[in-house]
Amino acid sequence: MQETTEVQVSEATIVAAAHALRSETVAMLQTLVSHPSLLGHEQSAQSFMAETFESLGLRVDEFQIDEAKLRAHPAYSPSIVSYEGRTNVVGIHRPNGPFKGNSLIFNGHIDVVPTGAEVLWTNPPFSPVVDGDRLYGRGSADMKSGIVAYTMAYKALKSIGLEPASPVYFQSVIEEECTGNGALACLIEGYRADAAVITEPVDGVMTCQMGVLWLTIEVLGKPVHASVAQTGVGAIDFSMYLFGELKKLEDKWNAPSARYRSYAHHTHPVNFNLGKVEGGEWASSVPSKCRSEIRIGFYPDMKVAKAKAEIEAALAAAYEAHPARAALSYKIIYQGFQADGCEVDMNEPVLTELSKCHQDIVGEALKPSAFTGTTDAKFFNLYGETPAICYGPAGGANIHGIDEWVSIDSMMQVTAVLAVFMARWCGVNAVAPAN
Repeated sequence: MQETTEVQVSEATIVAAAHALRSETVAMLQTLVSHPSLLGHEQSAQSFMAETFESLGLRVDEFQIDEAKLRAHPAYSPSIVSYEGRTNVVGIHRPNGPFKGNSLIFNGHIDVVPTGAEVLWTNPPFSPVVDGDRLYGRGSADMKSGIVAYTMAYKALKSIGLEPASPVYFQSVIEEECTGNGALACLIEGYRADAAVITEPVDGVMTCQMGVLWLTIEVLGKPVHASVAQTGVGAIDFSMYLFGELKKLEDKWNAPSARYRSYAHHTHPVNFNLGKVEGGEWASSVPSKCRSEIRIGFYPDMKVAKAKAEIEAALAAAYEAHPARAALSYKIIYQGFQADGCEVDMNEPVLTELSKCHQDIVGEALKPSAFTGTTDAKFFNLYGETPAICYGPAGGANIHGIDEWVSIDSMMQVTAVLAVFMARWCGVNAVAPAN
């Protein structure tokens, strides 16, 4: 058992301690990026996080997701792959000294999106490269740099003999990019705190986010020989027609009169994305089948059920209007995100305190940001009685694109801010060497 004493420490000392870890911080991010933690293959990266948390003296809770428990929760999204052998990792800090201040959750997702055509990358996507202030690699910005930042913020406090004086939970979760079920599983496991910070690479501090719905449309058409293609009905053509009709609904939701208040001045808040198409069998045959995977964005005041109803109505109307509908059929499958949007009260203490901390350390106001995507913040805000915001390394580019990179300076700045914020929010104890 370590002895603790109350302490007052200069915040400049905390900031200096964070920046002193720069080389170690970069090395940790390089290692983490080198783990190709794509959907279903996150475990090597999670094992690395478990070892890292343990090396910092945190108690490690590594658990596999129980999908049966998730299905009973209103925030569950239909899964895409099995959870067998895939874990969440939580590093748990409980103070050795007197409890004071507020408890805190840091949350970040370990999963990354597919790389796209690797031939387009300057360097292999999972072979991180440092070039000046930039660290390149898939997941460097979204969002392994955020995980590294909160980990090193805690290490910075430890390096100067401090510990947070309230419980802090460091969550590394899977599946943020497709269901959010990793963060939901932490909620179901009972993790709660006075606030949560998700270290996503947002511009400023995220206070509002869209709902997101994933759906698959399976189409069957009328195949014929290509020499008489005009007598058939191509499933791929019909799939493109259906998506084109859905884009009219996107236009309707984007109309200024239809916008949710937080997106009133956004140029294009609602996005319907045709992310994947698989169809056809033979170059000389009119295709008999096509499968389209689509992502739908919708406003926080439009719940999943309403979004589904409007989408299904638009597809039904499009089908009825098609002249060859008798030879066509389609089926909607819901898999992946079924996520409502959410908004954070601008007066929430976690938002005001982190904003003040950023202002004090960086010397610039932290602007609120309405995000046109989704993050795991929704689970904490809507279901976990834990006010949550997103704040992480914003310097970077090409998220979900080619040659993704993060600014090392931005990561270090966030690390310093989070270290000071942790000290302010949780309070600190001075940790003396064990006898």
